[in-house]
Amino acid sequence: MIDLRSDTFTKPTAAMLAAMAKAEVGDDVYGEDPTVRALEARIAELLGFEAALFTSSGTMANQLAVAVHTRPGDTVLCEQDSHLYLFEAGAGPALSGVGFDLLPRSVLLADAAIEAAVKPDNLHSAPTTMLAVENTHNVGAGRVLPVGEMRRIAAKAKSLGLAVHCDGARLWNAAVALRTTEKELLGGFDSAAVCFSKGLGAPVGSALAGTRAKVERARKLRKRWGGGTRQAGYLAAAALHAVEHHRARLAEDHENAAMLARRLRSLSAAGSPLEVQYPEPGTNMVYFRLRHGAVDAHLAALKGDGVRLGGMGGGWIRAVAHLDVSKQQFERVADVVANYLERVVQ
Repeated sequence: MIDLRSDTFTKPTAAMLAAMAKAEVGDDVYGEDPTVRALEARIAELLGFEAALFTSSGTMANQLAVAVHTRPGDTVLCEQDSHLYLFEAGAGPALSGVGFDLLPRSVLLADAAIEAAVKPDNLHSAPTTMLAVENTHNVGAGRVLPVGEMRRIAAKAKSLGLAVHCDGARLWNAAVALRTTEKELLGGFDSAAVCFSKGLGAPVGSALAGTRAKVERARKLRKRWGGGTRQAGYLAAAALHAVEHHRARLAEDHENAAMLARRLRSLSAAGSPLEVQYPEPGTNMVYFRLRHGAVDAHLAALKGDGVRLGGMGGGWIRAVAHLDVSKQQFERVADVVANYLERVVQ
């Protein structure tokens, strides 16, 4: 079975397991795990911030950012299909007491739309105090925001008195697709979250980066939320290995996804019931949907042919390339999916 539901379905490589086994560890709650400290310093350096904090998940990293940039009763501005809003179990209102003001993904880049959505801090309104941007954008089929757009959004947020955060779970993919650095993409941002257990293939972990003061506040909240860990260096070692050895190879995932997108687009001529999303520049995700038939039935049929894909709502099916699927395996996926769609589309 070839599983492309997500890039979270990877297993540690032999080299990663070896790095974990030989990791030097201590008690991280006491601040004494040297491998965690090394990872946090490396992430701060890569992203261009003063400090970073190792967290168990991307949701925790994002929600710590919300907590340190807002007060209860504030609102956070983000896209309507952001991970921060859709896929984090209502954590913003539950943990930080914030609401969300939502923008359609198509207008987030417009300065006027951002400005129009910001609520003032007066007697009657819940003031907008934070803007969150997702890069790459999951529900946007891996959409990438380039450096210029990121900096323009950050500048507009700052001009309106907002803190600006990047949900960069797959920022590594954005940097590779744009042939730039993560630090360049984050110029002007107040904080960023990055994930090690998605495209980079670590078994667990994310990080929040920001100013030293905000990160220390987040460290206290992480403890309060039950996120303090002891000998976390074994997990941090996997993340360090992933950061140092798996970032450049993301280009292979992008090539595999692009190949699948080309195959699918060759079937989606004018009038075809097949739609394909693969934004430019492309990353490791391909979205497609058929305008007839049930998604669950399509997924079950493909699973029967040895390929597991994910349903993303709205009829969309997602294929995500990752390091556990070789080029040859991806070519088989393309054959299986294309053959199935040819049968269904006719």
